[in-house]
Amino acid sequence: EALRAHPVQHVLMASTSSVYGANATPFSEKDRTDHQLSFYAATKRAMEAMAHSYAHLWSQPTTIMRFFTVYGPWGRPDMALFKFTRAILEGKPIDVYNKGQMQRDFTYIDDGIESIVRLMPLAPQASQASNGSPAAPWRVINIAGGRSVELNAYIAAIEAAMSHHDRPMDTATPIVAMTSETRSFCLGARQSQARPRPHRERA
Repeated sequence: EALRAHPVQHVLMASTSSVYGANATPFSEKDRTDHQLSFYAATKRAMEAMAHSYAHLWSQPTTIMRFFTVYGPWGRPDMALFKFTRAILEGKPIDVYNKGQMQRDFTYIDDGIESIVRLMPLAPQASQASNGSPAAPWRVINIAGGRSVELNAYIAAIEAAMSHHDRPMDTATPIVAMTSETRSFCLGARQSQARPRPHRERA
């Protein structure tokens, strides 16, 4: 409602990959998202739908960013990275489900922020976005690493970083299927001159 009184050039809203719910992988922005598996995901999907209505009714350019498991410094202590690291340091067992064969696509926090910065000047136009809406200046963009990592490989990477073991990280079939628009955006971001960023270590 505030945007109706004070319109802006481009609204960017944070959603989640969880809206894909029971969909089969790889996930694509073009997929229907009708079967969320948690209340959290359902509320995010409702937000996306309401944002589309506002974009249509008041011509407000809007981008929905579906983030895939963002990690990095200052992450929530209940996230797997910190829980697993703490358990390894304390010599405690790690709770692993489905024999560690589940897969996730991870996004480092710096990459997520860079995606937001690069999207800000790229406001969608009605009917022009390949992964958008035929009726509103609204679109969805997956913000992801572009490859899926099995839980066992994820734990192995943490162990290797902590010098407990030295096992390679294997990658599996990508969880995200990028549309042509998303692929062009990502390639453009990687090929352009990147701004200086502090040194970082990835698990």
